[in-house]
Amino acid sequence: MRLRTLLLAPCATLTGWIAWDLTRSPSGDLRRFDPRETGRIEADMWRSYYERRPLALFSQLTGMLRSQYHLPFWRSVATGYHATRAAFVFKDGKSRAGYEKALPDLNRYFTAIAPPGVSVAEAARLELEWWIIHRQRAQYGEDALAEALAKLQEHLYQVPAARFADHAKLRADAMLRRDRAAEGTGMNEEEWRRIRELLEASWTSLWREVRH
Repeated sequence: MRLRTLLLAPCATLTGWIAWDLTRSPSGDLRRFDPRETGRIEADMWRSYYERRPLALFSQLTGMLRSQYHLPFWRSVATGYHATRAAFVFKDGKSRAGYEKALPDLNRYFTAIAPPGVSVAEAARLELEWWIIHRQRAQYGEDALAEALAKLQEHLYQVPAARFADHAKLRADAMLRRDRAAEGTGMNEEEWRRIRELLEASWTSLWREVRH
C-alpha cells in the first residue's frame, strides 16, 4: 500500500502539471525573440524536413517554441507535434485537397502561438497558402511566394504587409536557393550556411519592425 502511494503521488503531480500547462490561457509571444537564433533554428528545421527526419524536426520545433515564443513545456510539446504532423501531411500531399489535410494541425499550432484577437483559421490558411505557392512556384511565380509570406506576417502582427517586404524577400530567397541547389548539384554544408545567413537576416528584419 505504501509503495502504491509513493508511485501515485508523482503520477498525480505530473498529470496535474500537464493539465495546468495545456489549459492555462497565455499564448506565445511572437514579438520577443532572438532573430539570429530563430533563423538558425529555422535552417535546421528545413534540413530535417527535406531529409525526412520528423523526430529531429519535432525536437527543433519544441525547442524553438519554448526558447523563442515562450510556450510552457507541455504546450510546446503538443504544439510541436501538431506543427510537425502538418508539415509531413503536406509533404505527402499531391493536390490542394491533399495539402488541406494539414489545416486541422495548423489550426492547433496557431491556436497556441497567435496573438489575442488574431483569427487562427486565417493564420492557418495563410500559412498553408505560402506552402502551396512554394511547392507550385512554377505556376504562381517566385514573386508570389514573397507576397504570401508578407501577408502571413501582416495578419499575425496586424501591421501592413509592405513593412515585411525585406523579411519576406530574404526568406523566399532562402527557400529558392535551397530549391535550386537541390535540383542542381545537391545540398552541401556551404549551401546550408548561406541559407542560415539569409534566414538570420530575414528574421532580423522582421524583429526590427515588430519589437516596439
